[in-house]
Amino acid sequence: MHWMTTRFDIDLGTPRIMAIVNVTPDSFSDGGQFDTTASAIRHCEQVLKDGAHILDIGGESTRPGSPAVPLEAELARVLPVVREAVRLGVPVSVDTYKPEVMQAVLDVGADIVNDIWALRRGQALDTVAGHPRCGVCLMHMHRDPQTMQVAPMEGNVTTPVRNFLLERAGALEARGVARARVVLDPGIGFGKTVRQNFELLAHQGVLTELPYPWLVGWSRKSSLGAVTGREEPPQRVVASVAAAVLAVARGARVVRVHDVRETADGLAVWQAMHTASVSG
Repeated sequence: MHWMTTRFDIDLGTPRIMAIVNVTPDSFSDGGQFDTTASAIRHCEQVLKDGAHILDIGGESTRPGSPAVPLEAELARVLPVVREAVRLGVPVSVDTYKPEVMQAVLDVGADIVNDIWALRRGQALDTVAGHPRCGVCLMHMHRDPQTMQVAPMEGNVTTPVRNFLLERAGALEARGVARARVVLDPGIGFGKTVRQNFELLAHQGVLTELPYPWLVGWSRKSSLGAVTGREEPPQRVVASVAAAVLAVARGARVVRVHDVRETADGLAVWQAMHTASVSG
C-alpha cells in the first residue's frame, strides 16, 4: 500500500509518523514555540532526526473555540516554512482548509493537503482535483472549530464517520483523482465526546475495512486528559503514545503526533512484536 503524493510514493506497509509543525501563536499544545520560519525549520530538522517520516505544517489553530485566521495571515505564516521544508527531502503536508492556501503551497512543492473540512470549503475540491498527483487527507469534523465541542455529535459515531468520509472520497474519485492519493482521518476530538472518541478507537476496524489508508491523530488530545487526569497537554505524552500504538494495532497507517521520538519508540516495540508473531 502506497500513498501517492506530489513528489513521493509513501510506502505504508510500515506505519508512518507525521510530525506536527504548528507555525501558530495559539495552538492548544505548542502555540508560539515555532512561529518563526527559522524556529519552525529547526523543529522540522529535529523531528526528522527523531524518526518522523512526514512533516505536517499548519498556520491556523483548530482547537475547540479557536477563531478563524485571515487568509493573508495564514499565507504569511505557512509559505516561508513550506518553501524551506520541501528542501529537506521528505514529504511535506500542509494542514489547511482554504483553497487559496492549498494552491499556494502546492505551487511551491508541497506534497499533501491535510484538510479538516474534507474539501468542503470554496474551491478546495477543484484545487486538489486539478493537481496531477498531490496527496490528500480527508478528515471528519462535526460542525466547525468554533462550535464543535459546544454541541458535539450524539449517539453512535463510527457509522456516520465512515459514511461521511466514504462520500467525500467518492467525490474526489468522481473528479478523476486516483484512489492512491487519498487517506482518511476519523477526526478524533473534532465534535465528539470523550466516549465517542474511544468508540472510534475501539471500532476502528470497521473504518479500516474501507479501501483507503487511515491517518489518526490522538496526540495530546483532551480525551486523553479526561481519562488520565493530566490537565496540561504536554503531560499527555505517555497516553498519546499508547493511543498511537493502539491505533496502529487496529489498522492505522499514519499517526499524526507532537512527540515523535517517544512515538517512534512505542511503534518500534509494536513492530518487533508484530514481526515476531508473523514469523512465528
